[in-house]
Parts: sequence; structure tokens; C-alpha cells
Amino acid sequence: MACASALAVEPLSQGQSVRASVAKTLQPSWSLDLKAGDLVQGKVVGDVSLRLLDARGNPLRLLVDGADMSRDFMFVAREDGQYLLRAEQLSTRPQAEFTLTLSQVLALSEQQRAPAALLSPALGQLAEQLKQGATTQAFWKDREQQGTPLVEALADSPNERLVTFLWRGARQNVRLFGSPSGGHDALQRLGDSDVWYATYRVPSSARLSYQLAPDVPEAGDRRTLLATAQRDPLNPHSFGNQKYEPSLTRSVMELPDAPPQPWLNKRAHVAPGSVERESLKSEILGNTRDVYVYRPAGWNNIDQQPGLLVLFDAHAYTHQVPTPTILDNLIADGLIPPTAALIIANPSDETRPVELPPNADFARFMAQELMPWAKQQGLATDARHTVVAGSSYGGLASAWLGLQHPELFGNVLSLSGSYWWSPPNTEDQWLARQYAANPRLPLRFYLQAGLFEDKSGSPGAGILDSNRQLRNVLQAKGYPVEHVEYASGHDYLQWRGSLACGLISLIGKSPETPEACVPVALR
Repeated sequence: MACASALAVEPLSQGQSVRASVAKTLQPSWSLDLKAGDLVQGKVVGDVSLRLLDARGNPLRLLVDGADMSRDFMFVAREDGQYLLRAEQLSTRPQAEFTLTLSQVLALSEQQRAPAALLSPALGQLAEQLKQGATTQAFWKDREQQGTPLVEALADSPNERLVTFLWRGARQNVRLFGSPSGGHDALQRLGDSDVWYATYRVPSSARLSYQLAPDVPEAGDRRTLLATAQRDPLNPHSFGNQKYEPSLTRSVMELPDAPPQPWLNKRAHVAPGSVERESLKSEILGNTRDVYVYRPAGWNNIDQQPGLLVLFDAHAYTHQVPTPTILDNLIADGLIPPTAALIIANPSDETRPVELPPNADFARFMAQELMPWAKQQGLATDARHTVVAGSSYGGLASAWLGLQHPELFGNVLSLSGSYWWSPPNTEDQWLARQYAANPRLPLRFYLQAGLFEDKSGSPGAGILDSNRQLRNVLQAKGYPVEHVEYASGHDYLQWRGSLACGLISLIGKSPETPEACVPVALR
């Protein structure tokens, strides 16, 4: 360790430490020869300040304030040339001794972020092959034959899998819409190859739908990815648009332990119910909407207490989720009583976020217009056999209507309900606080959320956490609650199975839960 001269400006090099003392008339300095963009890091031990100067002695930046606790410093050279580090005395510690260490000088060319470690063994093997001069041709041929995403076992965790989403040949970026993280994640490029990838460690019971968006324009907000989003071309399993239009269809990932969904497909031996689309005008809301009326086969000859399902978001629950077929099969299997359904459409995209979050006028519409109209259709039943249901905002609306009108809706079926919601300028999770503040009502609940709907690291609660909080509030108040979590996201692919399980839970005819409705972790 060198000792600084009182007058000379000595050079300082990476890894070097120097010891010196400072006084009012003595401000030792050291010189650094740097290139533009160099990242400089170091440390001072002792009660002095340290200032950065240019070659002419003009101050550029105070690196260390000796009066503060931090003694580490860091700066980036603005241009090529010589720089000075000057120690300065503190008035409270005259003639202090100190040590200055220059820990690192990192050139701009060395500052590229190291690629993340490859979790996928298959990609690790490919990376080694590419280093030896191989191409990706064989890798992509395997993917064409075996499909995507790439799924690999974990020797140390049989209940998990490594899942790698892949895209071939993008120019600048690829985004994953519907990822297990709950976000719109960026895929990484494997070196300079045509392989773009994102790998996740997920439960072996995971189920989700997704799209990939290559070469998303940099301008615009997060919705811009919809401009190129499409189903995975190497995944043969699709969900959504029945015409299989790539931009309107999502690809399906279902791992081996994903719970079965046995009530989705029409059965030749099951008589289908009828579905009629009606138009209902609301004087309260000042708009008109479609309502799809489902009546099970043999509805006019029922000799038992019927059920009624009131379900939001008809655009999804008549297309992506085959609600009439689900009801046909549940009734045929003897799992629920003959149950009619009102599947309610939104007048427009703009009305949905206004009407479904707790809205007094919408609650009046449901109680004073929709339900009396349903009675005229011959669909009336008592509240104990009526289920109000929905997903996302629809789940929030269902729980709100149960609170407002338990005399009409005795069962709340909520799929990934948006319980983080609150009115403007209020604390989040407003509805949970309303349930906590009110007396217990004659209501039953089925709450489902996805493990991929976590919002860790973000302000406020997300879907998963806010559903757990509502569950806690309801249980503390003494409500009957079935709360289930699946390895899924905010996803109709999961909700179409959970809708059936929720109906079985709330108005089912058997005390036993079908295996398809038991989350894998509980089996």
C-alpha cells in the first residue's frame, strides 16, 4: 500500500489502495486515465470526503460525503481523458487519515449484462452445440415433431416441470402473453441464433393458455403487443376462436397432473337443453343487452326444486366456455339439479368496467328488472338455489350482488374475482371491508383463484392475495366458503372447469367432491 506525497498527483490503477492524511492545506489527489463510458467503482475508509475533478481541476461530482455513512463510490467517465480524485477535509475531523481503494474500472464493452443461466437442459445442450459450429436445424425439427412448449422433468422435484416457451426467428423481440409470472414477459435470444426462449419452473398440475408476440413495436404501451400476438405455430393445441384464426386463438399448455375437465364436450347420449337469445331493455341503466336463456332438456316436466345460474360476460360464456353443454352434462351425471341459466351480455366494452364493479344502479337493474323478467320467463326459484357467477370483474359483481340482494342470490360463484378493486381515492379491497362491516347474511361462496395471478413486487394486492383476504374475512364472519387455488392464470381455459366445480360445490346433489374438482395439492 503506497503512501501519497503531499504535492504530487500520483496515478491510481485498478485494484490499488493508497493511504494518506488530509489537512486544511493538504488535499491529496490521484489521477485516472479513462475512456468514455468507463464504469469506476471504489471505496474510502476514513473520515474524509472525495471529489471527482477533470484534468484542469474543475469539480465534476462529490463522490463521497464524509459526513454520511456511505463510503463506496461509483461514476461513469463522460469522455476520454484524465480525471482526478481529491480527498477533502471534514471540519469535524481535521488531519484525518484514510485509505482509498480503486476497486474496478469496467470498460463500456465489458458492461453487457451476462445472459441468464439456462434452466432448460435441452437449451443448455443446444448452446454447447452452437459453440461447436452446429446449427439449430435439428432442434427445430424435434420441436416440430414433439410440439411446444418444451416440457422437461426435474429430478429433484417430481411435482414440478420446467416449461420453455419458444419462438423461431424474430428480428428484435418476442413477448409472451399469458405467462406463468402473470405478466407479459420478454423472451431471451439464445446467443445470435434464431431461438428465442423463456423458461419457468411450474407445478406439474399447471394449465394455461397463451399467445406469443414477435417483433412488438417499441412505441406504444403494453397493449401494443396485441398488434402481433398470435397462437404458438408449433403447438397443436388451441383454445378460443373456433375458426382457428391465429391472432384470435390462444395456445394451450396442460401438464400431466392438470385436473381433468370432463364436462366440456357434447355427449351423444345426453339430450341438449335449449338456448334462446333475448333482448332486455333497462330503464334504470338506459341501455339494452342480450340475455341468453338456457333451459335444460325436459324443463317443463321437472319434479324437483330447480336451480338457476345467473352468469355475466356472455361473450365468453357462450363461446370460449360452453356453458350450456357444461350444464347438460352436470345435470345428466346427477351432480346438480335441473338448472336453468341467464347468461348476461355487456351492452359494450365501455359499459363492462362501469357496471360490473360495485354499482348501485346495476344492482337495482338486477333486482328490479332482470330477476322479475326471469320470473316472467318461468325461471324463478328461491335464493338458496340461485347462483350468481362470473370471472374477474364478473366475480366482483357476483359477491357485490350477494351482499346487496341475498334475498335473490344465495350463492356466489367467483372465478378470479377482482377484489383488489376500490372506488377512486380509497384503500384497495373495498368489498372485503364491506363484508367485514355488515352482519352475516344467508350466503354461500365458491372462490377460485390462480397461483399465476400473484402480483408480488407491485403496489396493492393482486387477484390471488385479494381473494385470500376475502376468504379470510368471510370465514371470520362464519360464512360457508370453499376456496380453491389452481396452477393457472387469469384464464377462461381454467374457468371453464372451475365453473362446473363451483356449481357442484354450491348447489350439488352429492356431498362428495368429484376428483376433477379437487386441486392436485389436496389429492
